[in-house]
Amino acid sequence: MSEYKLDKWDLSELAKDPKSPSFQRQISEVEALAKKFEKVKSKINPKMSSKKFMDIVHEVEEISEKMSMIGGYASLSYSADTQSDETTSLMTRMSKLGSEISNKILFFDLWWKTKVDDKNAKRLIKDSGELEEYLSHKRLFAKYALSEPEEKIINTLDVTGISALVKLYDKMTSVYEYKMKVGNKIKKMTREEITNYIRSTNPKIRETAYKTILTKYTENKGVIGEMYQNIVLNWKDEGIEIRGYKSPISMRNIGNNVDDKTVESLLTVCKKNSPVFQKFFIQKAKMLKMKKLRRYDLYAPAAALIKEKNYQYDKSVKLVFESLGRFSPKLEEYAKKVFNEKHVDSSIRPGKRDGAFCSTLTPKITPYVLVNFTGKTRDVFTLAHELGHAVHSQSAQDRSILVQDAPLPLAETASTFSELLLYDNLSNKITDDEKKIMLSEKIDDLYATIMRQAFFTIFEVDAHEQIGKGTTIEEISKTYLRNLKEQFGNSVILSDDFAIEWSCIPHFYHTPFYCYAYSFGNLLALSLFQRYKKEGRDFVPSYIDILAAGGSKKPEKLLTEYGFDISSQKFWQEGLDYVESQVKALSALN
Repeated sequence: MSEYKLDKWDLSELAKDPKSPSFQRQISEVEALAKKFEKVKSKINPKMSSKKFMDIVHEVEEISEKMSMIGGYASLSYSADTQSDETTSLMTRMSKLGSEISNKILFFDLWWKTKVDDKNAKRLIKDSGELEEYLSHKRLFAKYALSEPEEKIINTLDVTGISALVKLYDKMTSVYEYKMKVGNKIKKMTREEITNYIRSTNPKIRETAYKTILTKYTENKGVIGEMYQNIVLNWKDEGIEIRGYKSPISMRNIGNNVDDKTVESLLTVCKKNSPVFQKFFIQKAKMLKMKKLRRYDLYAPAAALIKEKNYQYDKSVKLVFESLGRFSPKLEEYAKKVFNEKHVDSSIRPGKRDGAFCSTLTPKITPYVLVNFTGKTRDVFTLAHELGHAVHSQSAQDRSILVQDAPLPLAETASTFSELLLYDNLSNKITDDEKKIMLSEKIDDLYATIMRQAFFTIFEVDAHEQIGKGTTIEEISKTYLRNLKEQFGNSVILSDDFAIEWSCIPHFYHTPFYCYAYSFGNLLALSLFQRYKKEGRDFVPSYIDILAAGGSKKPEKLLTEYGFDISSQKFWQEGLDYVESQVKALSALN
C-alpha cells in the first residue's frame, strides 16, 4: 500500500496554466456556448414539448460544468495561496466571467420561474426525471424573482459589492500574523498554528493564545465590523426590501429547500438543551482538576496529564479509509480516489487558506479536499469529515450537476457520519483511559458542531435584526456576549474579551445563516448512526441511497421515506438525548 505524504493538490484536470492558450480556449468555449444559448430566447414557449424543454436544460448543464471547471480552478488556486497577486487577479477575472455567463443564461431561469403557467409547468416537470424536485423548487422563487434587467444588475454589482467584501475579509484576516511567546522565544504564527495552542494542556498558554487572536480582531474591529454591517445590510436590502422574503433566515431556508418550521424546531430544541452541555463543562472542570472552566479552557484537552497522541499523516489517512471500509467498501473506494488523483492539499504554508473544505465542481470530476494537517487527533477527525463530503458527492455522481449537491443541511450529514465511524473504529483500539479522553473530546466536538452552531445562528438572527435598524459594532458585541451567557449559564467563567469573537467566524461573512446546517447535519447523523447500530449491515443500502439522492429531493420528503420526521421537535430531541447519554457515559468512567 502506498505511503501518503503531506502535499499540494494537482489542479491540472480542471485547467492548465491560466496564461496558456488552452486556458483561453476553455474560456472561449464557455463564452461561445453562452452566446449560442441566448438564441434559445426566441424559441422558448410554455407549450413546447418536454423533449425540447429538456434539451435546453441539458445546455444549461453543459455551460454550468464548463464554467465550474475554470471558476473552480481559480477559486482553488486562490485558496492554496491567498497572498499571490496572480491567484487574486485570476479569481477576480473568473468571478467577473461567471457573472457575465450567468447574465447571458439568466433569461431561461426567470422565464421558468415567472412566465410559465402552472398547468404547463406541471406537464414539463412530470417528464424531467431526477430534476423534478429541482424544477419545482425553482418555481418557489417566482415570487422573489425580479425582472431580467434587475437580476443582471444585481449579478454584476455582486462581483464588486458583497463578493468583494467577503474577499477583502479573507485577504485581510488570512494575512494576520500572531506573535506569541512559546518557551523562551516569540513565535510568529498563522491562525491555524496559533489555534493549536487553544488546545494546550497549559491554562496560561490557552489564555494567551485566545487573547492573541481576540486582540488582533479587536484592533481591526472598525474595518471588519464595517464589512459585516454592509454584508448584512446588502442581505436585507436585496432579500427583504427588494425581493420580499419574510425574514433574513427565511432566504437561507428557502435556498436550502427546508421549511422555516423545521429550522425553528431545530433551534428551539438546541436552546432548550443547553443544560446538557453545561453539565459536561462542570464535569470537564473536575477532570482537569479546576473549580470551574473559563471560556479559555473550553477546548482544553482532557488528556491534561497524558501526553497528547500525535498522528502521522499516512496513518491518519489509512485510519479514515479503514473506518469507512468497515461500514462500506464502496465508500472507502470513493475516499481513496480523492488521494489517488492527487486532489488533496494537506501541507501548511503561509498564505494558504485556514481551516478545511471539500469542493465538488462537477459530477464528472472527483472532489478536491483542503486540510491543514498538524498531526493532532482533531486533524484526523477533520480529514474524516472532509472525506465524508467527498464520499457524499461521489455517491451522487450519476446525478445532474444541477442536483448533485445536497442542500446545505443535508450536506453535513455524511461528513459527520464519517467522523462517527472513525470514533467507533478508534474506540476499539484504545485503553479505558484513552477512551475517557476520546469521549470527552467527542462531546467537545458535539458541542462545537451542534450547540455552538445553533447559538451562532440565534446570534445571527439577532444581529441581522439590530443592524437592519441601525446599530454599532459595540452593540453587536454585547449581543454576542449575551448569547454566550445563555449558552454557558453558570458552568463557565466568561470574560468580556470574547465579545468580539463573532468577527472571527468566517461563515457569518461568507454565507449568512450557514451554521445551522452543522447542527442539522450532526443531529441527523446521530440519528442515522443509532439506526445503523440497531440494524447493522441492513442499514448500509438505505444510507447510501440517502447520499445518492444528492439534492434531487427536498430534505423533509427524502427523510420521511426512511422514517424521519425532521419538522418535529421530537426528532431533534432524539439526537440530543444521544448526546446526554454520552455525557452520562463519561460521568460513569470518572
